[in-house]
Amino acid sequence: MTNFLDQVQTIARPAVEILIIAVGIYYPLKYVRGTRGWPIVLGFLALLVALTVTAWLLDLKVIVWVLERLLYPGIALAVLVIFQPELRRILAELGNLPLFNTAHEERENIEVMVKTAERLGEMRIGALVALERSILLDEAVESGVRVDCEATPEMLETVFFPNNAIHDGGVVIRGDRIAKAACIFPMTQRQDLSKSLGTRHRAAIGLSEETDAVVVVVSEETGAVSYAYKGNLVRGVSLEELRSFLTSIFVPNRKPGTVLPWARIKSGDRTRMDPPVERGPEAPKP
Repeated sequence: MTNFLDQVQTIARPAVEILIIAVGIYYPLKYVRGTRGWPIVLGFLALLVALTVTAWLLDLKVIVWVLERLLYPGIALAVLVIFQPELRRILAELGNLPLFNTAHEERENIEVMVKTAERLGEMRIGALVALERSILLDEAVESGVRVDCEATPEMLETVFFPNNAIHDGGVVIRGDRIAKAACIFPMTQRQDLSKSLGTRHRAAIGLSEETDAVVVVVSEETGAVSYAYKGNLVRGVSLEELRSFLTSIFVPNRKPGTVLPWARIKSGDRTRMDPPVERGPEAPKP
């Protein structure tokens, strides 16, 4: 038994080490790519590779000593100084993961979305808001303007107000903050959708098909509120229905016996839809 465990550790240890190193390299590079510090990263890497290869080929022992004793620690210190804003952003986004959010904080975020939908619906201002979950939306959405401010009904109303420079497109909310605005969400390719669906609703379905985000839509024509999740669109919901659904998704430890609105399967229940249900003021009742 002892020999077997030793063999498992011998095999697993290198794999775990490689995985940790790969993750530790990939994600920091992913965050700093495209930032002002990205050319500095490339310069550091080019210098490090050139010196290491030269010292190895020519057996330059002094250079190897300098690399090990001075350059490597110096690079680590320089990274902490130069990329301080990026490191703070990484830690901030890590803190916004659902694992670290309390139920109280999630309920506050839900109320912000509900109040926003209520105010925009009353004023007939169109809106498209993606509530990010475990899958980051940076790769799924195109373009967009980085905002990085607290998500409040007033701020979201300002973003979507007509004639605002960034009112077109969608907004990405990460935790309790507005991450991006004026984003282009991927459009769904489904052919079985009603022709009455506009661009916002099709974009909401498209993003929910590719990610686990919840996308809330406010119709500019009617003020009706809808939401999309996992490729399903529910239209014309009340504010209480929206609050209940968001609570079931974002707040853990629901009361026993409750189920997700999109997953209810009962005779005559029109909440689950495949193809999307059409209800409320935006579509005639069957």
